[in-house]
Amino acid sequence: MAERIILGIDPGTTVMGFGLISVDKGQMKLIQLNELQLSKYSDHYLKLKLIFERTIELIDNYHPDEIAIEAPFFGKNVQSMLKLGRAQGVAMAAGLSRDIPITEYSPKKIKMAITGNGNASKEQVAKMLQSLLRFKELPRNLDSTDGLAAAVCHFFNSGKAQQQKQYTGWAAFVAQNPKKVK
Repeated sequence: MAERIILGIDPGTTVMGFGLISVDKGQMKLIQLNELQLSKYSDHYLKLKLIFERTIELIDNYHPDEIAIEAPFFGKNVQSMLKLGRAQGVAMAAGLSRDIPITEYSPKKIKMAITGNGNASKEQVAKMLQSLLRFKELPRNLDSTDGLAAAVCHFFNSGKAQQQKQYTGWAAFVAQNPKKVK
């Protein structure tokens, strides 16, 4: 298999975690692991703009072939859910604007792929990623390892991705989500 780059994103309006891996001859290699800190901004729309811009910057700098994104989990706080969905939406829009295929994975599916346990803690996921990709230090915040976990999950699920929601562009998104488009 030819080399490809996968960008994994854990969307959020406080912290957006992301990780990039390259895959060559079936072997993963860490390219970058980082996060976008948004807690210092109070304007929600500014945060969305920054998420979009950072995602575009990552795409333009690293040229990922695919994007794996963590789907929002269903919580009790509707406002938090709405904000998280918006954060995910602008990250997806950035990828779609560059015609990069996007696959969503549930948090449980990501944890299962990385640790074998869908209820694993963030710390367990981070430690397993550290072992798999052989990086020395864990980041202070684990949002970046959550983003990286989405990328690694996508690698592990390559060839099985049709079970997940996958979009190859705006037309595919609209076709698969007619109720989300007016």
